[in-house]
This record gives sequence, C-alpha cells and structure tokens, in this order.
Amino acid sequence: MNSRLLLLGAGRSASSLIQYLLRHAPTEGWFLTVADANPAHLAPVLAAHSQYARAVPFDAADENLLEDLVAQADVVISMLPAVLHPVVARACVRHGRHLATASYVSPAIGELQEAAGAAGVTLLMECGLDPGLDHMSAMRAIAHIRARGGVITSFKSYCGGLLAPAAEADNPWKYKFTWNPRNVVLAGQSTAKFLEDGRPRFIPYQQLFARTEKLTLPEYGDFEGYANRDSLSYRAPYGLDDIPTILRGTLRRPGYCAAWHALVRLGLTDDAVNLDNPETMTWAELVAAYLPAPHVPGLEVATRAAQYLGLAPESEEMGRLHWLGLFSDRPVGHAHATPAQLLERLLSEKWQLQPHDHDLIVMQHLFEYELNGATHRLTSSLAVEGDDATHTAMAKTVGLPLGMAVRRLVRGEIAQRGVVIPVAADLYEPILQELATEYGIRFQEQE
Repeated sequence: MNSRLLLLGAGRSASSLIQYLLRHAPTEGWFLTVADANPAHLAPVLAAHSQYARAVPFDAADENLLEDLVAQADVVISMLPAVLHPVVARACVRHGRHLATASYVSPAIGELQEAAGAAGVTLLMECGLDPGLDHMSAMRAIAHIRARGGVITSFKSYCGGLLAPAAEADNPWKYKFTWNPRNVVLAGQSTAKFLEDGRPRFIPYQQLFARTEKLTLPEYGDFEGYANRDSLSYRAPYGLDDIPTILRGTLRRPGYCAAWHALVRLGLTDDAVNLDNPETMTWAELVAAYLPAPHVPGLEVATRAAQYLGLAPESEEMGRLHWLGLFSDRPVGHAHATPAQLLERLLSEKWQLQPHDHDLIVMQHLFEYELNGATHRLTSSLAVEGDDATHTAMAKTVGLPLGMAVRRLVRGEIAQRGVVIPVAADLYEPILQELATEYGIRFQEQE
C-alpha cells in the first residue's frame, strides 16, 4: 500500500465517506484505519475489505493514542466534533501529516497557518456540505458571472438539512435530526450579521427566528430561511469585499421558525444556566416555571403559555409545541440540566430519523449582478434525497466532497500548504464534476 489514511470518528454522517474511501482504496493504493469510540458497528462494513481497511478503538481524550495514530498515517481525516479539531491539527503539524475535515476554520485552526506552512502540511478545512459545497458552487457561479463581465451586487445563500416530502408525514415541524442534535438546539445563539444595500444589519438571537425570508426550490416547494451568524466573513474568501448585499442563512419548512421562536421566548433553548431540577419534574411543570406569575387555578399551562406568547390556543405554533409534549405530565428525565439539554433530550426522541425515512438536503444561491447596464438574477439550486436513515443525503453531501478532496490531497494535486478552504477552481471544479457525473449531485441554474 502506498498511502495510509486515518479516519477519526465514524458517526452518523460518515457512512458515505467510508464507502467512498473503501471504493477507491484498491485502485489508489490506500490502507484505511477507522478510529472510533465504538468500532464494533463498523465490522459489517469493513468485513469485505480487510486487506485495505481496519477499525480500531479510539478515545478522543487519549492524546498519546492520538499521537501514535497520527504518526502512523500519511493523511488524517477528522469527523470528530469540531471542538477537537485543534488538538488533531496540532498533532498533524507536529508529525508532518496532512489533515482534511468538513468543519469551519476556527480561530485556533487559523493560528496554525504559519506552523503548518513551515511543516509542509495542508490543513484542508470546510470540505463538506455547509461549509464545503456552498463554497464550491458559489465560487463557480461567481467565476462564470465575472467571466462575462458581470458585477455582483447581491449574494444570498441558504442551506438546510430537512426531510424528503414523503417522510414528513404527520410531523408538523417537517423536521428530524440528520446532524448533531445539540448544534440544532443551540443554532444561532449569537447576533446574525449581514449587509443589505450597503448597510450593516444585525439580528439578535431573540429575534432571529421571527425574521425569515421565503424561498422556493423547483419540485420541492416553499421554504423559509433565517440568517446565519456572520455573513460578513465570507466577503474576503469569495472576493466580494465591495458587495452591497451579502447574507447566508439556514432553510426550514414554513412554520418551523415561528414555533422555534416560541421555544426561544419560553427560555427553553438556554444553555447557560443549570436548573438544578429533579429528573421527575414534568414538562408541564418546567414550562409553568418559566411563565409569569400569578398562577391562575384551573388555567391549563398550555393556555397560559399561549397568552404569554400572544398566540391563539389553536394556532399552528401551539399545535407544534403540543406535538412535542411540551405541556404533558411526562418527566423531563434529566436531573441538574440546562433547558437546552432537556429540550435536546425531548427532541432526540421526537425527531429521531426512522429506518424508512429519507432526508433531504436543499441549498440555494441567489445572485444579482449588473451586466451591460441591466440587472440580472441567477438562482443556483441543489436538492439531494437520502437513500435511508444510514445513507442519508446529509452523509452524502458531507462525506463525498470530503472524500474527493482527500483523494486529490493524497495524489499530491493540492499544492497549497497551511490552512486551505475549497475556493480555488483547481480544487472545486474536479469535485463538482465528479459529484455530478458519478453521483448525480448537481446544481440547477436558472437566469
């Protein structure tokens, strides 16, 4: 074998990545080591590939084990939680090993730019879905517009991991978890920053889910988007420093954001305070504890909550809260927790992807540009459905671009050293081409 690959973490979003690496291991001359906290679940997947793959137990807290595994590899791929990536990246720099991940460039990773460059190491970040495919597809569209002489005046980009229409069934939220549940519960908990007509715009977390924009995707209907944390940071990497309007956001089905806004207003997404609650506390008691006094005898908690939220008791928002069991006598089941931890526990059951479910990834870029004195609009849309609860659209759109980037990194086709994201055509063009021709994952553009 010519190259030794180390994959750290084999959770729910790694299935398509592992399939891709195993598919190409014989022809590319790879030996793959998958290090995971529970490697037993990988046995059926790796059984037919023992000559070029193995699974080993891995404890992310064991830094000596991490050092040993990194030292034995040529390229490291991390699917661990993002908070662990700086530790992995520093080990890669020490041992002169390349790293590839699907996660954002954090400040701690950015600080390794000089050291990685000096060590001849590439820290290839943001090569999944969002971040990842968003960069690649946006940069390709930007390059095409500029090649025609267009000047981009507005760029809005939205992405969401949702349910395929057939899997929405009687779920009024039309949503289930295909990604880290904690990240969903804590989404947007800082002020969103973007530009609109040359003016800075800010949306505090308390209002984030009350200010949405309607979007429509071909064949999949209507969605609503809310702004992500910091859209301004994308101006420089995309070469859009002087653009008047730039916004990045997350997509949900209509009605989701208004109901989530109610959860925010009730205080149930707060992760900063420990309630010192007993696990026997019921959800109705928890919600009641957040409502203003006085308690009116005989008035149901749901009615009091509707009054506090300014909602009709029979409104769709209240219907979604009822569906979650927010006003039930069910115990919260977790002692000494934050509200966000309790909500995550509840949602992890209600929003669990069932074996027969198919998820849906949607992404849409909306450009406005000036060309020959006229304003033009370009919409670039992607929709990908999952095969089942294991081979999800999320796993495909995160894992396949990452695997393809690793393939090029191992081949020596990526010359950049230091911290790299996929905004250069020589990196994103072959990945987008392979996704389209081999997997049918392609963006549809409409002028």
